[in-house]
Amino acid sequence: MSTEETQDNAVTNEVPPTTEETAQTAQQVHAPRAPRKDGVSAPRNAQRPGRRDAAFSRRGAEGEDGPQLVEKVVYVNRCAKVVKGGRRFSFSALVVVGDRNGKVGHGFGKANEVSDAIRKGTDAAKRAMKSVVVVNETLPHEVYSEFGGAKIVLKPAAPGTGLVAGEKVRAVLEAAGVSNVIAKSLGSSNAANVVKATMQAMLTMRTADQVLSSRGKKKKEKESV
Repeated sequence: MSTEETQDNAVTNEVPPTTEETAQTAQQVHAPRAPRKDGVSAPRNAQRPGRRDAAFSRRGAEGEDGPQLVEKVVYVNRCAKVVKGGRRFSFSALVVVGDRNGKVGHGFGKANEVSDAIRKGTDAAKRAMKSVVVVNETLPHEVYSEFGGAKIVLKPAAPGTGLVAGEKVRAVLEAAGVSNVIAKSLGSSNAANVVKATMQAMLTMRTADQVLSSRGKKKKEKESV
């Protein structure tokens, strides 16, 4: 008998495995790994977090903990410089940033691209954020301010009035969290001066408690009848 005929007979006479043998084989295949040299065994299917997952978790944590800032582009200007080969354009952007909870700031950025100018202006506005007085989503009192040729008048309004203001003044008030104000620009319409005049007006406002405390007095409580 040849070797090939012997192998064929062995294959045909092979007995199929039973259910118990199949289960034992599966247990051997999925058995846990042997402990390492230091005595600590690692799970077989353990997955390590990748760098990308760690980066996304960090971003999510920063977004949840940090304040949600509102960015408003007030004005974008284009400047052209004539050179030998033609004209070169550069851009400047005026940006207002606030948390709608009494903190607001403005910044000015310049670059050869609009996106870079806005980014620079946003970074400058975030660094220049200051606290302003907001009482019940409006202002504590009427105020008048001047900066350069810009003249601004801000008056508090009743709930439901909304922001009766121009585009530039509205950007600062919305970023600060003010919802009911009547505003009027009486002078120059230059965007930078109007924004600076509005910021100056809001920084000069004080509540009644602040004025009394500076005078060393306390607010009188109303007597009940």
